[in-house]
Amino acid sequence: MRLGVLDIGSNTVHLLVVDAHRGARPLPAYSHKDELRLAELLDDGNRLAERAVERLAAFVAEALQIAEDKGVEEVMAFATSAVREAANGEEVLAEINSRCDIDIQVLAGEEEARLTFLAVRRWFGWSSGRLLAVDIGGGSLEIAAGVDEEPDVAVSLPLGAGRLTRDWFTSDPPSAEEVRKLRKHVRAEIARTVGGVARYGRPDRAVATSKTFKQLARIAGAAPSSEGLYVPRSLSREAMAEWAARLPEMAAKERTQLAGVSAGRALQLAAGAIVADAAMDLFEVDRLDVCPWALREGVILRRLDMLPDHVT
Repeated sequence: MRLGVLDIGSNTVHLLVVDAHRGARPLPAYSHKDELRLAELLDDGNRLAERAVERLAAFVAEALQIAEDKGVEEVMAFATSAVREAANGEEVLAEINSRCDIDIQVLAGEEEARLTFLAVRRWFGWSSGRLLAVDIGGGSLEIAAGVDEEPDVAVSLPLGAGRLTRDWFTSDPPSAEEVRKLRKHVRAEIARTVGGVARYGRPDRAVATSKTFKQLARIAGAAPSSEGLYVPRSLSREAMAEWAARLPEMAAKERTQLAGVSAGRALQLAAGAIVADAAMDLFEVDRLDVCPWALREGVILRRLDMLPDHVT
């Protein structure tokens, strides 16, 4: 069957159309996205600005028309941290749901972590043993670990790259003092979760998902996306520590000259690197393998698991 996933993220809003059935990997058929960067469009009262609401409503309407044109049978729509934590998030979704005749659900942070973990498990398989999955979004950091498809522990922290850039940096590049303060804050937040994750045992494999990690791995020497999904890509702790020190010293324009770094993500990449470096250090991870599947694929896989056997 042809399914659509409408992901309203803190950085990007994305419609992914896939052909899928139980027992098979989802095959991407069409992708439509825009970098609205909702996490950066919050006013002083932590409310989504009117221009953000209008842009989001326009994208949702366009995405639904595309889904219809592409023959999608069902659209699963969800919003993550930017909408979840906005003071007017519920009323914004209610308005868009009414306008567009859709039911956009807000995912809890822990559910994000669980669904991303499911995608990682399906991608790497049972032979990977105990998995640790780490995902840096625009608004939050998700961490999950376990030996099954349902993780033993799932955590969401307000440490997204876009959020931190907006809240902690006042210049481009940020001052050394701003970088120091953010680094201290990030490490304190992550350190609170280490014991709860580590109590279940060390991971046999540590995995990273998200655009932030893909870009960090690319600038550290991983293969470009043009080489396909199945080329192994990884990020070492040594390389991550080096780039976590270098990126904050560069202006966003300079970062766009690095391999794989998009103009839309360049400004927040320094904060993302600080989070990635802290996570690898505090969880004592020497290498993160980059997984091409993440939250959207997790949502699709969960939906397929719920289908009756005769549905294809």
